[in-house]
Amino acid sequence: MTDRNFSNGTQRIVTSAHLVSQKSPELSEFEFGLIIATHAFNRWVTRCMGAAGVKDMATIDVLVLHHTNHRGVEKRLADICFVLNVEDTHVVSYSLKKLMAAGYVRNQKKGKEVFFSTTEAGADLCMRYREVREACLMPGFSGTEEENRKLGELSDLLRTLSGRYDQAARSASSY
Repeated sequence: MTDRNFSNGTQRIVTSAHLVSQKSPELSEFEFGLIIATHAFNRWVTRCMGAAGVKDMATIDVLVLHHTNHRGVEKRLADICFVLNVEDTHVVSYSLKKLMAAGYVRNQKKGKEVFFSTTEAGADLCMRYREVREACLMPGFSGTEEENRKLGELSDLLRTLSGRYDQAARSASSY
């Protein structure tokens, strides 16, 4: 939806005009951008994995696989949830079970803790995904210092805003 009902005549592109706050109408524009970027990213992740050879993985499965493979270091369920900012451990636990059944992830119990790591097949799949990513996504980027600086600033902003949304979610839980 395009909303033109602002005192300065600025055209805003938002999904829910009734949520626009005079304090920061740009936040509603950001939220719309985040919504469409989230859906585009999710579509990309699953299609990239399909092109890498596995067509039936959900976005969370792909993200869990990549993080489990990250730096070749074993990870606990809690670590994976924490880094991916997934509150419901059951979602990640189910994803790990699917990845283990497919032969991409293994677990190892050490004392009372269970650690997860990728199998050779899982690590190979991550590299095939990387190849597709390099071939299909990266040509759209220039790699210039200016572009990379802007991406870095945007990354910082997204991490900051995720903290604000997390805090707001905690506040809303007791509202």
